[in-house]
Amino acid sequence: MANRTIIPFGPQHPVLPEPIHLDLVLEDEKVVDAIPKIGYVHRGLEQLAEKRDFNDYLYVIERTCGICSFMHGMGYVEAMERIFDTEIPDRAKYLRTIWAEMSRVHSHLLWLGLLADAFGFEALFYQTWRLREQILDMFEESTGGRVIFSVNKIGGVLKDMPKEMLQKFVKNFDGMEKELKKLTNVFLNDYTVQSRLKGVGMLSPQDAVYLGAAGPMMRASGIKIDTRTLGYAAYSDIDFDIITSKECDCYARCDVRIQEIFQSFHIIRQAVNKIPDGEISVAVKGNPNGEAFMRVEQPRGEAIYYCRANGTKFLDRVRVRTPTFTNLMPLLHTLKGCELADVPLLILTIDPCISCTER
Repeated sequence: MANRTIIPFGPQHPVLPEPIHLDLVLEDEKVVDAIPKIGYVHRGLEQLAEKRDFNDYLYVIERTCGICSFMHGMGYVEAMERIFDTEIPDRAKYLRTIWAEMSRVHSHLLWLGLLADAFGFEALFYQTWRLREQILDMFEESTGGRVIFSVNKIGGVLKDMPKEMLQKFVKNFDGMEKELKKLTNVFLNDYTVQSRLKGVGMLSPQDAVYLGAAGPMMRASGIKIDTRTLGYAAYSDIDFDIITSKECDCYARCDVRIQEIFQSFHIIRQAVNKIPDGEISVAVKGNPNGEAFMRVEQPRGEAIYYCRANGTKFLDRVRVRTPTFTNLMPLLHTLKGCELADVPLLILTIDPCISCTER
């Protein structure tokens, strides 16, 4: 029997910016077990729901994550709107959908850049993040922010996007799509990239379901589940496909995320064409009383929001289950049997957000 060595990986690592910590059990260069230690950046954001006005708490929950900030805000306000039994204007639903898909494009482009950087393809990293910068510019123009947007409110949205801005954004997306197709050729067809991704980190459909995988991690194993099909925001009025792959490896997870970017462009174009005129919010008065449960499809997978109110301005409970948390078990499964050099890539393929996980 080979000698076993335990190597600590993280919480800081030159390839992986997320503060995740793993104790890797090695036999020579092969990982035979991985033991996670979470809680390194725990901030107690859910506890603040008991000490902040339910309207002010929206700005707290947005700061759960800088990449998914819009989606965290949207999940929270939609749960609160269920407690208030409030129907928001159709225009607000479409605006939320457009910003949500812009968030998905932004997050996936960020991930693709980090993936390129992880296997040493620096030029591909710069080109991918150059595209991402265009999305951030559009966010800044439409919301005033590049990281925290604060445009959601209970009852709708705070800001509108005029027709001219929406048409300009669609034109920008057309240009981005052409550039992304060139980058896609490198990500999916370059021999160097394929040699690092193909056949690495296998996760069968059965294991994906049994271990509770979410988002692209699950869909890359052939499981066709996407909570956007539930029809929240304006998704019930929009046609889109659920992107899946049957390859079940790191390459499939890369492919699924790339195809989801193109799908997001398609959704945004439909939303811009169908968006109705009208108000962007309705007045919501009084204090909430009751409880609600909301599911949204974040870029990393399904996120769940639970809110319980007691008739005062302070909530009894806010609970968020983020996709990174549920993807940790599938990650540990894929790590067992891999080479030490593949560990950073495998961790990246779940698109980890430890900030979300350790609220």
